[in-house]
Amino acid sequence: MKTIAVIDDDVHIGDMLEEVLHKEGYHVLRAYSGTETMYLLSNNSPDLILLDLMLPGLSGEAILPHVKDIPVIVVSAKIDVDHKVELLMNGASDYITKPFDTKELLARIAVQFRKTESVRQIGMLSVGKLLLNEQSHEVTFDSTPLKITKTEYAILKLLIANPDHAISKSTILDRIAFDTPDCTEDSLKQHISNLRVKLREVSGKNMIEAVWGIGYKLVTD
Repeated sequence: MKTIAVIDDDVHIGDMLEEVLHKEGYHVLRAYSGTETMYLLSNNSPDLILLDLMLPGLSGEAILPHVKDIPVIVVSAKIDVDHKVELLMNGASDYITKPFDTKELLARIAVQFRKTESVRQIGMLSVGKLLLNEQSHEVTFDSTPLKITKTEYAILKLLIANPDHAISKSTILDRIAFDTPDCTEDSLKQHISNLRVKLREVSGKNMIEAVWGIGYKLVTD
């Protein structure tokens, strides 16, 4: 599940965005001021940020330089073209003007996630000492190679891309269906078990945790 941080001091707009994003299957984090935003980002790594500019304390412009490797869509009533250009040059991924149509915002969010996935497809995914090479399909832990099956690789890739986030069994099956169409809910449990054992052998700990009533998550601690 993707996590989106909604940074806006307008409670009404924030509540509306949270409701819309939840309906689309996103997990939502909230912050209402610049200071609160900095604290939120020091303890969380959302997949995308919706950032208002007119915030109490630190402004959105002041926060933007501190955001690294997370797409930011600025959501603001400011409509000056030069200001938009400046924000985009200083790290914003996109800009949408208030008031906005939620369909357009959701489309812009989807575009950012497609861009992120495109970058990941040609790069490396890592969590701590666990490293997955998406080009060679090699997986290592602290430079020790893991011998895993095609299905285990597809599962692990999804878990690494969403560390510490519980992913439902149905979502896992849907996301890996293209690579492993024969995987079922019953066989998924066995694949997870096998993968858990292999990771424990190299890490000395249980890195895949079952979340009751939901599915599984990769534990980074």
